[in-house]
Amino acid sequence: MKPRRATPAFPSPWGLLAAWAILSCLPLAAQPKPTEYEVKAAYLANFGKFVTWPIRNGPTSDAPFQICILGQDPFGSVLDAALAGETINGQPVAAKRISNSSETTDCRVLYISSSKDSQLKAILADLNKSSILTVSDMPQFCNRGGIVQFVLTGNRVRFEINLSAATNAGLLLSSELLKVALVVQNTP
Repeated sequence: MKPRRATPAFPSPWGLLAAWAILSCLPLAAQPKPTEYEVKAAYLANFGKFVTWPIRNGPTSDAPFQICILGQDPFGSVLDAALAGETINGQPVAAKRISNSSETTDCRVLYISSSKDSQLKAILADLNKSSILTVSDMPQFCNRGGIVQFVLTGNRVRFEINLSAATNAGLLLSSELLKVALVVQNTP
């Protein structure tokens, strides 16, 4: 008789996120299908758990872990609901709406709205070396220097990663995050 391998008592946070994303896409009679932006909000709430930021002088551990929205907010209260009660590295997670890139000093994750498409090059230049995880659903976002781009495949929300942009920002992305990305590119 072969000995059985021990299975972990608790799944990894990424495993829980993946299970939630898969289950949320299945039509359940008792549960309405989540909207595109509910799924994107769940991803935003969890991306920070799979990123290592450089040590910096800045907010203390009791300061909120800021997920910022730059430009028109497509999430509304959906993001606030997804972040309610969440913590990352012991910090409470909070959403912050901002209107320009000069307000990003406390941001750890920055969702750049498609309303800022024409200004993207300047925004990314302003954020150069700022250690902020940039996320958007703009077309060609990763090819234009962003780090995480939401894409729709069929009716599912997936994401692509520009690993080179993450490295340039001083961010280390978990291999668990890279494994579930639709595309990982390593081009400047």
